[in-house]
Amino acid sequence: MEEVYCTTACLLLQICGAVSSYRKDLESASARREGRREEALSSRCQVSSPPGQLKSAVMTGRARVKARGQILSEEEPTFGQPGSLQPSCSGSGDSFALQKENYNTSSGNSPPKYGFSVGSSGYKVMDRGGRIRCNFQDMGVNTRETIKHVKDSKTGSSGIPVKLVTNLFSLGLPREWQLYQYHVEFMPELVSRRLRTALLYSHPEFQGKTKVFDGASLFLTEKLENKVTELSCVTRRDETVKMTITLTHQLLPSNPVCIQFLNIVFKKVLKKLSMHQIGRNFYSPSDPVEIPQHKLTLWPGFAVTIGQFEEKVMLCADVSHKVLRNENVLEFMMNLYGSVDNSRFAETCEKELVGLIVLTRYNNKTYRIDDIEWTVKPTDVFQKSDGTQISYVDYYKQQYDAVLTDLNQPMLVSQLKSKSRSTVGPRVAHLIPELCYLTGLSNRATSDFRLMKDLAQETHLAPDRRHQRLSRLADNIQRNKDARLELESWGLKLGCQASLTGRVVTSEKILMQNEVCMPMNANDWFRDMRNMKMIGVAHLQSWILLCSSRNSELAHSLMNCLRRVGGPMGFHIEYPKVIPVQENPSAFIRALQQYVNPELQLVLCVLPSNKKDCYDAVKKFLSLERPIPSQCVLARTLSKQGMMMSVATKIAMQITCKLGGSPWAVEIPLKSVMVVGIDINKDALTKGSSVIGFVTSSNLQLTRWYSRCMLQNSGSNIADCLKVCMKDALSNWQTCNGQLPARIIVYRDGVGDGQLKMVVDFEVPQILSALDESSGGCRRAKLSLIVVRKKCLQRFFIETNRSLQNPPVGTIIDTEATRPEWYDFFLISQLARQGTVNPTYYNVVYDENGFKPDHMQRFTYKMCHLYYNWPGLIRVPAPCQYASKLTFLVGQSIHREPNLALADKLFYL
Repeated sequence: MEEVYCTTACLLLQICGAVSSYRKDLESASARREGRREEALSSRCQVSSPPGQLKSAVMTGRARVKARGQILSEEEPTFGQPGSLQPSCSGSGDSFALQKENYNTSSGNSPPKYGFSVGSSGYKVMDRGGRIRCNFQDMGVNTRETIKHVKDSKTGSSGIPVKLVTNLFSLGLPREWQLYQYHVEFMPELVSRRLRTALLYSHPEFQGKTKVFDGASLFLTEKLENKVTELSCVTRRDETVKMTITLTHQLLPSNPVCIQFLNIVFKKVLKKLSMHQIGRNFYSPSDPVEIPQHKLTLWPGFAVTIGQFEEKVMLCADVSHKVLRNENVLEFMMNLYGSVDNSRFAETCEKELVGLIVLTRYNNKTYRIDDIEWTVKPTDVFQKSDGTQISYVDYYKQQYDAVLTDLNQPMLVSQLKSKSRSTVGPRVAHLIPELCYLTGLSNRATSDFRLMKDLAQETHLAPDRRHQRLSRLADNIQRNKDARLELESWGLKLGCQASLTGRVVTSEKILMQNEVCMPMNANDWFRDMRNMKMIGVAHLQSWILLCSSRNSELAHSLMNCLRRVGGPMGFHIEYPKVIPVQENPSAFIRALQQYVNPELQLVLCVLPSNKKDCYDAVKKFLSLERPIPSQCVLARTLSKQGMMMSVATKIAMQITCKLGGSPWAVEIPLKSVMVVGIDINKDALTKGSSVIGFVTSSNLQLTRWYSRCMLQNSGSNIADCLKVCMKDALSNWQTCNGQLPARIIVYRDGVGDGQLKMVVDFEVPQILSALDESSGGCRRAKLSLIVVRKKCLQRFFIETNRSLQNPPVGTIIDTEATRPEWYDFFLISQLARQGTVNPTYYNVVYDENGFKPDHMQRFTYKMCHLYYNWPGLIRVPAPCQYASKLTFLVGQSIHREPNLALADKLFYL
């Protein structure tokens, strides 16, 4: 064993030696670049700060950039204990806090970052630490009251009724249940929150009552006799303190404050089941699922939320899993050291690790790696809050009984989130790599078919297994005395899973060139249409094919298959000019520069591997410098000879779309309607930059599409360029159709929690302004805007032969599981081949067209048939998926706005 320790220590010494020259060069260059600013940063990070600070905490990477902006604004940094968050005092320990709105800015106080007002009392409700879940901010947005035709009813009637089981649980709230909010004043004023809480809780008036007090506001389920209650108590020093308790609000269960309050209560219930909160969800480390062949561990858990649904407040719970790697960061670094050049190790290590989330199993907390401190070791000391000095290795031994096997490993730096807006600067935790375990899956893991298959066996639960897990959660709460009493003390009782009635709409007809296709399987009509002619197609006459000499045989096989499958589809394909290239990105670019000309219709590249650099180089060149549609295919895909005809058919359909063709259509009863899809993605190259995809239909049959993509530096999920994009789309529509559209339906994807109000108040006016300016004084188009959510907690099951199954494709739910203040519905438009189907949630936030709920739902279902990259149904409307594909290509490979010469083609499929 000693030999192992010695070997590890020697290896880490070599690692640190290998990075020393790199670090010196980096620091000297940084010093020259930053000058006095870097000196200011370094001088503020000396040992005299609070616990957890390093001897010489010179931060690099992302943490340095973040810290510099805060430190140079005359704010002193504070550091927490290594690997642990400093707890904030919240009275009696209840994870609930209220903060006052009228802050004294002159004294350095500032309003909380999150929170919403409770009427005129001037208080904001938030979770412990000053944070609330963002989706609570959406509760104040009531869009249904502005849409007149659905004020009375938003439910449809068409389709076959079907009985569904949900993952919603009744909470058994009595009709007369209310939450009473009081403001408490102390005379004389007491600075200590703990003392205020102790005095209030010890008073006979409140003994035996269910209560929560944060030092300023008191919540009770029972109303006090008087609106203003005056009480007095005596401290241990025989000082008399007068308490004035004033009723400020009587809150109904549907009130947003009550909803958040009930969510916090349920968090405490889950903690009494020995579950640990990681992020938003709760997990059970005591029941791990091991996948030893891939060195993975799964923690089973639940995602839960309490909300106001159509008729009552209910709990929505779904199964969740936390993926942990059985590999600590030290092991990862050692493996990386053996696979890269020594001179590049530090740079590569930071590139791989910075930004990842790790879990420290000694306290079951997660941290984000913001930097690696190569010059600090576990044997270095820091100053604790009591002024004593202690080394990291001794601290972890005393605090967590963790024994370190290597004393030469570097330290990880994690910048902690501030619990409130205060004058203190960045707080960081220093973590030991040996004690940090990586979470999630790497890119290499996600591309491992066997790994993902084995993982799906545990995470993609069939409806029966998912239902059993949820039922077990309800049973555990009922059987656990502490958890049950916590609910009952607030007048709550967890009921059984709710049932409701949905509707299944009829299947759509797929229109081909000269015939109508009625698919045997509504989810996939690939086999049904293989020998049918596409409705719009251009002949492929002038094109080139790039491949290496090693893959030339595969390329010729692909050409022959394309010609064979193209005939029955009505797609005539000539032989291309084949250009041999070497297997590297620069060789591909040189060939493209030499042979690409404006007369070419298509460039097809057979890529030797799935390395991203070659694909990115080809796409960037052909999307920016020489705007020609391109098709890339992996040689590995073509090597599967038994699937060559199927692969060739799908490639032929993609090429058809990239040339401006249309494979199929569906019946569209609306006349002169333009459909828009909007999505937002992050730019992988530029931090804080967002990519906005804006895709619109350009013909009456909704089979041709016009695409725009713009970059904005705000980094938010709110688009500020919609007016420009909409005016451009309207101009294109008018060019193609000779007039402006009469109706416009916008599907807005990519809206985050808490951003619904921004969409209504900021994005809708942009689009309306573009419509007004483009109408030229004539009657403008009527607008409808629907927010699309692919991720939602709700699940629906249908009971068949005494077992639960996924609902059929085309199921619509617009009752009981929806929200009363919104014009919303769920649609299941895809088939789940494994696990439980995930419904898509639609929220109509603006509707001038006055569509009946049946018509809006059915039109949305039709749009899920028109995604030409898959001959079947998808889970979102086609323009949303097109916008998603466009933003992904730009954000991952191009990083610039594509050339407008490609705007009328689906070049990104």
